[in-house]
Amino acid sequence: MSAPTTTTPRPVASGPLPQASTAATAARIAAGRRGRLRRRSVVVAVLAVLVVVVLLASLMVGRTFYGPLEVLRVVAGQDVDGATFTVGTLRLPRAVLALVVGLAFGLGGVTFQTMLRNPLASPDVIGITAGASAAATVAIVVLGLSGTAVSAVAIAAGLGVALLIHLLSSRSGGAGTRLVLVGIGVGKMLESVTLWVLQRAGQWDLQEAQRWLTGSLNGSTWEATWPTAVALVVLAPVLLARSRDLEALRLGDDAAAALGVRVGRTRLVVVVAAVGLIAFATAATGPIAFVAFLAGPIAARVVGPHGSPLLPAALVGALLVLVADLVGQFALGTRFPVGVVTGVLGAPYLIWLIVRTHRAGGSL
Repeated sequence: MSAPTTTTPRPVASGPLPQASTAATAARIAAGRRGRLRRRSVVVAVLAVLVVVVLLASLMVGRTFYGPLEVLRVVAGQDVDGATFTVGTLRLPRAVLALVVGLAFGLGGVTFQTMLRNPLASPDVIGITAGASAAATVAIVVLGLSGTAVSAVAIAAGLGVALLIHLLSSRSGGAGTRLVLVGIGVGKMLESVTLWVLQRAGQWDLQEAQRWLTGSLNGSTWEATWPTAVALVVLAPVLLARSRDLEALRLGDDAAAALGVRVGRTRLVVVVAAVGLIAFATAATGPIAFVAFLAGPIAARVVGPHGSPLLPAALVGALLVLVADLVGQFALGTRFPVGVVTGVLGAPYLIWLIVRTHRAGGSL
């Protein structure tokens, strides 16, 4: 009987991968990055073009239609019979204010959603805009204030409510879900304050306070536009400069710290900047519902999951406000405030988000 043969296992190479394989992998990674960057650039460019087109359309459309050349001449400062007053005095401040507050709401909302890793962590869901609205209503009805004074009270209240929500949630660690729940509770309390104050309001004060409940661009003026525009110019670069740090925070505080992000400092800077944008925008138009809530998820859908959503979300926010204002003015048979139209769009998405998360077995 012959002895059984044994096979010696072949040694497994433990050295580095062949140079050709490594080069091919690197080339595929580089090609993927270029493709994502190309897609992002195209989407951002398309969004910017759409914003400009809708902005131009809002200047052209009304009881009297003016052609694009007439509108551009008015914007350039030339005197055009009939169009100078209608476009330059009535339509242009409204359109520019819609653009500015849309950018501010979109940028502020996606900042909270990214930092807290929660799609519900939007300023109009967690009570910040409710705080600004409640303070403005009290200022109008109880204190008899108007104009710039009401805006200043609303801005201060928005910042104060954000600080209160942070302090209440940080006692339990400040997790995103706890902050959302605390914010919803504080927001509902402030909404009840607003309703109680309105019960005491006279007819004139009630009409003045109404825009703080729905969000409206009616009566837009340059005086209401400039503070928000200045806040956007100052605070938007702060947030955009922190976009990489915000992306790292998506991985969690520990992972972000391991990547070199100063977590505490970054949170402080972005929260102050985002709340400032939301407060100034709310002071100018009232709480335009769900713009801050919708802009980030829509931007993530069209751009993709890679890269910072800040700039795309700002453009989506501007597009939402401009389109909703046109729809509210001319498409529904009667004129509605812009906040009514955005509320109709946002409420079904909020319900769908909650149902989808519940079915998936997750938590908000």
